[in-house]
This record gives sequence, structure tokens and C-alpha cells, in this order.
Amino acid sequence: MIRINLLPVRAAQKKEQLRGQIAIAVFATVLAFAAFGAFYVMLGQKVRDEEASIAAKNAEINRLKTAIGEVAQFKKLQEELRGKLAVLDKLKEGKSGPVHLLDELSRILPEKVWLTSFKEMSGSITINGVGLNEESVAQFLRDLESSPYYVGVDLQVIEQTKQGEVNLQKFEIICNVETPVKDLSAKGGGN
Repeated sequence: MIRINLLPVRAAQKKEQLRGQIAIAVFATVLAFAAFGAFYVMLGQKVRDEEASIAAKNAEINRLKTAIGEVAQFKKLQEELRGKLAVLDKLKEGKSGPVHLLDELSRILPEKVWLTSFKEMSGSITINGVGLNEESVAQFLRDLESSPYYVGVDLQVIEQTKQGEVNLQKFEIICNVETPVKDLSAKGGGN
């Protein structure tokens, strides 16, 4: 019988299997490194995207801070304007006051009474004048008290004085100013 030595064939097969396994191991290692490399690149891109997003949000925050500052400045200006408008409204109310006071005074002044001075200070009025007789001065006081513009009418002084040959009653009246309540229907508020 012929004997064949199969050991070299087995050794050759084992070498081939070993080479195949090494090739598979090398391929698997290269594939793993490629996968890790791709994962690293993806993570790097994600980090760059997040950094860009953070930078954009920081820019938006800075823009909003500027806008908030402008809004605060506008609110401050608005409050200043409201204050100025309130002062203007108050001045408008006061502007028509003396006109109404003098108009009312001329309306209620009797023929036999003459005024020598009219002083207004902080809502208090001092009226000086002369009357032909006490009845004329008394009528003037009653008319002044019934006026909606004058309240707290008080006769301070009345004394007889002589101008030329005529006896006159010199007087001083102190009172306060009151603005009458406006009629709502005149403003269009009443239906």
C-alpha cells in the first residue's frame, strides 16, 4: 500500500484558514476603525452645529437685550410724556379759570359797587372795592355767595369813607375759588 503524507496538505489548509481568519480580522478591524471614524466625524459635526446654534442664540439674546433696553427707554419717555400731558391738562383747566371768575364777577356786580382790586393766590381771592351804600355791598355779597365759582365768601372789612362830597362804603372780601362740576350732557356723556 502506498502511503501518502497528508500533513503538508493539512498544514497548507491550516495556513490558508489562518490567512482567511487574519484577513477577516484585519477587515473587521478596518471596518471598526472606519465606523469609529465616521462616528467621530458625525459627533464633530454635531458639536459644530450645536456651537453654531449657541452662537446664534447668544446673538439673539444680545439683540433682545438691546430691544429690552429700547423698550425701557420708551417706557421712561412715555412716563415723562404722560407727566407733561398731565401738567398741560392742569394748565388748560387753570387757563379758563380766571376768565370764568372775572366773567362771573362782572355778571353779578351791582351797578352801585365798584372794584378797586382783585387778587388771586393759590385758590384764595381777595376783592377790594367801594359801594354807594351798605345795601349795594350786601347785595354783592349775596350774589357772590350764590355763584358756583366763589365759595367761603367772608366780608373782612366794611368801613365808611369819603371821596369828595360822597360817602362810600369801602370793603374787603376774601373767598375761595371752586370750579363747578361740568354738565355731563354738555360733554356728550349723557344720552
